[in-house]
Amino acid sequence: MPTAAQGWPDWGWPEPDDDLVALQVGLGEAAMRALATDECRPSGEPLVLGGCFVVHARGTPGPGRQGDPAWAAAVAWRPGREANGPARRTDRHLRGVSGEDGPRRADDVLAQCVLTGRATAPYVPGLLAGREGPLLAAALYGLDVRPDVVLVDASGRDHPRGAGLAVHLGAATGLPTVGITRRPLLATGAPPELRRGAISALRIADRCVAFWVCTRSGVRPLVAHAGWRTSPETAARLALEASTPAARTPVPLQEARRVAHEARSGSPAG
Repeated sequence: MPTAAQGWPDWGWPEPDDDLVALQVGLGEAAMRALATDECRPSGEPLVLGGCFVVHARGTPGPGRQGDPAWAAAVAWRPGREANGPARRTDRHLRGVSGEDGPRRADDVLAQCVLTGRATAPYVPGLLAGREGPLLAAALYGLDVRPDVVLVDASGRDHPRGAGLAVHLGAATGLPTVGITRRPLLATGAPPELRRGAISALRIADRCVAFWVCTRSGVRPLVAHAGWRTSPETAARLALEASTPAARTPVPLQEARRVAHEARSGSPAG
């Protein structure tokens, strides 16, 4: 299962904000070196895509405090193929596996892990890794199937220090990552036409760090972020390949989000 990136420092999860900021500076530089020397260029079949997601207790006051109850989920998923994207109908697949011992597992999901914990830090813009990183890493370690690339609900190189949670999580676990968010953090660029498959670049200064990706025609695009060992181009391609024409969010993140929400709903603390 995932291990810290070989040949790189042991990127941990420092708690004081100043320590995390300092680590992110070094991590942003390391991410550039990793891309130059060990870029992940997934090709061929079968490709196993991971997704991970954290939800917090309902009614959590303010932007989020240290110690808030949290549920983290990770899934490993291999897409079936058809002409316009993965062959998948959510309702049919969700009936595939019983959820008597926990959240249901869709029958096209190879493995899933869900765990309960507490936020390890308050929410601070740009420092999401300190709040959610340890929980997400633990969920990924709990998978029985190792993903080739993990989709993370977080930014990547589009970050003040070039080291958003998607980058940090990949470096800490040794897994290539792609960030998926609803909007950019710092990068700017005009969105593409609302046609599935259309993309447009998002830049910080003159450097492309992410792409707008229209995953569903007629619906606002998502942002696919370069993460650990992935380029913006690879991020955009995988975001599209992992999505279906019927939904905006890529399937691995859909499933991780659903599993985390079901776990919260079944918990007295939820």
